[in-house]
Amino acid sequence: MRVWSSKDCLTLLISRLSAILYLLSMKRVGILYHPLKEAAYPLAKKLEKFLSTRGISAWVCSAWEGETARAQVKGTDLILSIGGDGTILRAAQAVVPEPTPITGINLGNMGFMTELDVDEAEDRLTALLDGEGWIDERSLLEAELSPMEEHEPPRLFYALNDVVVARGAVARVIYVAASIDGEPLTTYKADGVILATATGSTGYALAAGGPILHPQAKELIMLPVAPHLSSAYTLILPSTAMVKLRLGTTQSAVLSVDGHINLPLSGGAVVTVKHSSNIVRFLRIHPETSFYSSLEQRLRRKE
Repeated sequence: MRVWSSKDCLTLLISRLSAILYLLSMKRVGILYHPLKEAAYPLAKKLEKFLSTRGISAWVCSAWEGETARAQVKGTDLILSIGGDGTILRAAQAVVPEPTPITGINLGNMGFMTELDVDEAEDRLTALLDGEGWIDERSLLEAELSPMEEHEPPRLFYALNDVVVARGAVARVIYVAASIDGEPLTTYKADGVILATATGSTGYALAAGGPILHPQAKELIMLPVAPHLSSAYTLILPSTAMVKLRLGTTQSAVLSVDGHINLPLSGGAVVTVKHSSNIVRFLRIHPETSFYSSLEQRLRRKE
């Protein structure tokens, strides 16, 4: 049982007051839906109509149309994500660096990041619009892919879950030289290397044998995927850590950001990962302590 300090209580109070003030001024909501889930679009249209009865304008867009969604985010007070965790990851990509919070409605399986089930969506959304929610802030990773040619600029990506350097289509291990804060660590001989946030600790990192961190933790997780005769341990790194991953000069691989941004890498590619100054905000209605009470239930959900 958690013992609340005066500082904890003050932080929670400020969070709830901020959410109430924010919601009372809400005028525009974006609804992002999973285009491959049959129930998603009809629910999006139903919620759009519901919001209009509250005097709130809404726009609807497929979560797979990232650029279209991103163009509409500015001036939007809330994003409703209809799908599962993957839909939320796409919503986060559309939102950053705007401060617009996200509320997820779960049509998926585990739904670690979603907040509402379909059968409670309208009732709980009413409560949120009446100021009963609180803001949950999550850390982001910032990944820079260094250019292979001098005239090319570096490419920057944000990850709510994880950044992964992994082997490509050929079933062969890759060599990834890792350094932390400029200090060489090791060269992984593995299927890949994962760098994950606390949010991502219940995703691919967990499947690869990593630990689960509390969602508000600022630390980074680094671990190899299926290492072969090389370091197999997991590292928990402070939020100040800067990690460089250099791909061996003869391999080809893939850079995966949150599982849906996937870019080919050639030998010698360098990916630098650090804690971002940007964050992703979630608007929630369930108690903050529900993470622990629902953890085992979510892990045991069947597809």
